[in-house]
Amino acid sequence: MLDATLTSSMLDVGKWPVFALLPPEELRLIRQACVFGSAANEALYVTVNDEVFALGTNCSGCLGLGDLQSTIEPRRIDVLCGKKTVSLSYGTGPHVVIATADGEVFAWGHNGYSQLGNGTTNHGLTPAQVSTNLLNKRVTEVACGSHHTIALTTDGEVFAWGYNNSGQVGSGSTANQPTPRRVSSCLQNKVVVNIACGQLCSMAVLDNGETYGWGYNCNGQLGLGNNGNQQTPCRIAALQGVNIIQVACGYAHTLALTDEGFIYAWGANSYGQLGTGNKSNQAVPTLINTDKERMVEVAACHTSHTSAAKTQSGQVLMWGQCRGQAVACPHLTHFASTDDVFACFATPAVTWHLLTVDGDDYLTVAQSLKREFDSPDISDLKFLVDGKCIHVHKALLKIRCEHFRVLLNETDEESIEIHQFSYLVYRAFLEYLYTDTINLPPEDAIGLLDLATFYRETRLKRLCQETIKRGISEENAITLLSAAVKYEARDLEEFCFKFCVNHLTAVTQTQAFADMDHELLKAFISKASRYGAFKN
Repeated sequence: MLDATLTSSMLDVGKWPVFALLPPEELRLIRQACVFGSAANEALYVTVNDEVFALGTNCSGCLGLGDLQSTIEPRRIDVLCGKKTVSLSYGTGPHVVIATADGEVFAWGHNGYSQLGNGTTNHGLTPAQVSTNLLNKRVTEVACGSHHTIALTTDGEVFAWGYNNSGQVGSGSTANQPTPRRVSSCLQNKVVVNIACGQLCSMAVLDNGETYGWGYNCNGQLGLGNNGNQQTPCRIAALQGVNIIQVACGYAHTLALTDEGFIYAWGANSYGQLGTGNKSNQAVPTLINTDKERMVEVAACHTSHTSAAKTQSGQVLMWGQCRGQAVACPHLTHFASTDDVFACFATPAVTWHLLTVDGDDYLTVAQSLKREFDSPDISDLKFLVDGKCIHVHKALLKIRCEHFRVLLNETDEESIEIHQFSYLVYRAFLEYLYTDTINLPPEDAIGLLDLATFYRETRLKRLCQETIKRGISEENAITLLSAAVKYEARDLEEFCFKFCVNHLTAVTQTQAFADMDHELLKAFISKASRYGAFKN
């Protein structure tokens, strides 16, 4: 029997139809998965016991089962069991390449261009270790284009092999590369930390934030300002002074994430995959206006024209080709991960990277507390708000909040009714005591700001102000300004005031402005005039 905490952290593959026939007891065991193939009709997965299974159409023997038979039920790939996969990528042949925790590389499937790196062009029906020039190296990451492969080592070196018609192997020629070859040229003595492949190009990010590209460039996907193919790595000069930490490649476009959470995009754009609001290709990196908070991940796959990104708070954006539609600007979704974008909207609906969940059943103190919030199992106190219960623990409330330390030392009650605040606000307050975070829209954060002021919770008050600032708009600016004045949140008041002045015409036409308190209105007009808001 699996430990309950372990089971709860298993990978959710429910959005990927290829797994639909797996019984629940098998789905609960999956901790890594990859969906690939021309119609997302092939899949590999790894269980908590480190067993590896494959299912699907098995085109070119890409399931690694030793034959060309398709299988609707999972079959075990014995040679990979116990290997601990850390990175996986695939081509359009398809060929499949993995890196293990020991730094070994295995490849199988289509090999018409030597993309398996074994020196032949015979398809590989079972996983075979890629050994030439890699035996004394530890590979941490692999990436595949349509028919070529690149690998990143712990030393920051890049090796490449396979199809090379456009220079995507980086060898200085266009001859196919039958075995792994070190990509040197201007990467010599440099340390690479991240790699990615488009259909016919390769990208590398250095430890100093520089980005290099090589291979096919007719759509400007190398970001060099021209459309000429490159047979050796070229630094993207337009990103001088910009520190890139992650790069992702679509079919013929590239996304890059900076250390400040901004996104640059370049290359093909016929489906709006650059997120620039138009469909014009860009041969140089273009800063994307996501109009949201800091980004922490960009996602793209060489099989599609779809782009996705994730914000610091977990919001997921998508753009480009989305189920046949061209979405030219980043669109906010309700998805929990960028993986969901590719499962639901990419064509084909394949995984952009190895889906992985941490199989470790250890929970930190913070994770343990978060899990116990509003859980009746071992709680010893409940709050009744608007007729609903919130289950908590007296000891934690005393430790975390001076108000409760006093209150709970004076009472032995197991149930306390709250009338001053709404259920939504009070629950958010109690959850904050367990998690140190708040998750409320700006209008509701006003109520929490009221509570934070009442309970003298300075840090919570600051968090509320930050939430409100992020959510300010022309429609709600006056409402938020009024709240800031009421709860003596000086920073927030100044922020809201400046926003109102900068958007004065639109703000003064809102209902909130028409309903504004008379004294506050007088103060606002007086202050705005001092700012020169009414000068011609």
